[in-house]
Amino acid sequence: MKKIFNKIGLFVLAMILIGVSSCDEKLTDLNENPNGIKPEDGNVNLLMPTVLGPTASRYLDLGVNNMAGAMQHTQKSGWAGGHNYYGWDAQDWTGYFDVLRTNQLLIQNANENGFPFHEGVGLTMRAFIYGQIADYWGDVPFSAALKGHEGGIENQYPKYDTQEAVYTGVLADLQAAAALFASGDDTFVDGSVDLYFGGDMEAWERFANSLIIRYSVRISEKNSSVKGTVESIVSSEPFITSSDQDATMDYTGGSNDQWPIQYDNETSSTRYQACKTLIDQMTATNDPRIRVWFDPVRVRWVQDNTISGEESQMRVDGVLEDIWPDWIDYRGSTQTFTRHFNPADVDRDDSEFVGIEAGIFQPDVHIYNGNPVGGQGRHNIHASMLTETFMDGQAGPGDLLQARLVSAAEMHFTLAEMAVKGWNVGDAQTHYEAGIKASLETWGVDDQYDSFIAEVPFDGTVEQVITQKWVASFASATEAWNDYKRTGLPVLSVGEGAIAPVPAIRFGYGGDELNNNTENVNAAIEHLEITDYSGQLGKNSPYSRQWLLQGTGKPW
Repeated sequence: MKKIFNKIGLFVLAMILIGVSSCDEKLTDLNENPNGIKPEDGNVNLLMPTVLGPTASRYLDLGVNNMAGAMQHTQKSGWAGGHNYYGWDAQDWTGYFDVLRTNQLLIQNANENGFPFHEGVGLTMRAFIYGQIADYWGDVPFSAALKGHEGGIENQYPKYDTQEAVYTGVLADLQAAAALFASGDDTFVDGSVDLYFGGDMEAWERFANSLIIRYSVRISEKNSSVKGTVESIVSSEPFITSSDQDATMDYTGGSNDQWPIQYDNETSSTRYQACKTLIDQMTATNDPRIRVWFDPVRVRWVQDNTISGEESQMRVDGVLEDIWPDWIDYRGSTQTFTRHFNPADVDRDDSEFVGIEAGIFQPDVHIYNGNPVGGQGRHNIHASMLTETFMDGQAGPGDLLQARLVSAAEMHFTLAEMAVKGWNVGDAQTHYEAGIKASLETWGVDDQYDSFIAEVPFDGTVEQVITQKWVASFASATEAWNDYKRTGLPVLSVGEGAIAPVPAIRFGYGGDELNNNTENVNAAIEHLEITDYSGQLGKNSPYSRQWLLQGTGKPW
């Protein structure tokens, strides 16, 4: 009876297990999206543009927005907290890691299917994105990241790698990518989905090597061994050396594919105006790019010793008017708009191009250069705005408005700096002049190179090289910010409206990590160094030093 019972019991147990297994399989089937694509079936040519597009757009958006304010290329006349005042609240990196997950699938599928070009693209983009995350935050999840699908609490809430380790991994990825591109194996390449280079493997190799130069120089104060890496690339490897090789992404001009600044009405994007720091530099050197980027003042001040103080009205072709037109009325007009003032009574800037001082309180209202039409978001009529090239924002293929990830100008100025410091990377003056020429080509004014170089002849100093590199980084100000952190150049002062009297140097870790990955993010925060400007936020402040800056005395 016992044996019979045991057999019956085993039979019943087996039926239960089979039933549970069947239910589990049915539940799994129900949870699968019948229209979805399994990760292992992802077509690399479909995955690639979903990585390239968002990455370039996010990089550009930061470069023309908060970083442009931080590096004093532009200021806003309204909604200016992050732009003018460094009000950088703690920020999450969700968007970056969303793209990294897709990119990881691109790398895996390319590797498994024997597509070296696509694997190289994936490695390059992983390096580009992780390099930014390390630049912005410091220590970040890297070696343990992107493994949440593998299960385990340690994968859902990964430990952080040091900023140093992330940069090391970035350089390793780029070196591996460059080798894949150098193989020349273009299996399964579809140029139409390559938003940067149209499937050109040599262009991708130049891009990867240029990023190696960028990040090697970035960490050179903390790791002297990278000097040899850069010297080797310059002597024997392809990298970006001419403006037609720049790593860029065009915009189609479609409703979902437009330049991030759109001047569509009086109170939206008209608030972007020139910063005095950049305007003063450009006017002092007769820089031809100024007219490409900025408009002359809409209503220009005119000195008049016959009046008292300043006129309360505007003159149109010399005739006083009772109304102040909004910005759209000035566009394409052949009329002259002026206001008169007596310089003995009031101080007004009557220059053709005027920039707003960095970090001052309320630059939209009367306190700056006598603006009479203040209001949240309204532009200052006595300061320069961006030109109509940017106002229209309808960037299309081949247009001046592109997302620029790496440029020949950046490379030449970088190598000029290193040559001044004694690296064997070529002649410093040659690189300096090539950097200026490349930037003028980018903005369509290279026919004025001879006259401009006469204004800024090479003087052999790092300060001059970085200053011209800072100017050339317009619309890509993130790299100027990284150079500023590393060198303290150009020297920037900040108005009393800003949170601190110096530019911010990092992003604070955001709520997602602080609330969900608390132990690991707190360990990373402990690696930061408090400065005189860290304030009540303590170590997780935009003014605390990351590993890269600790011990360097930079940027302030």
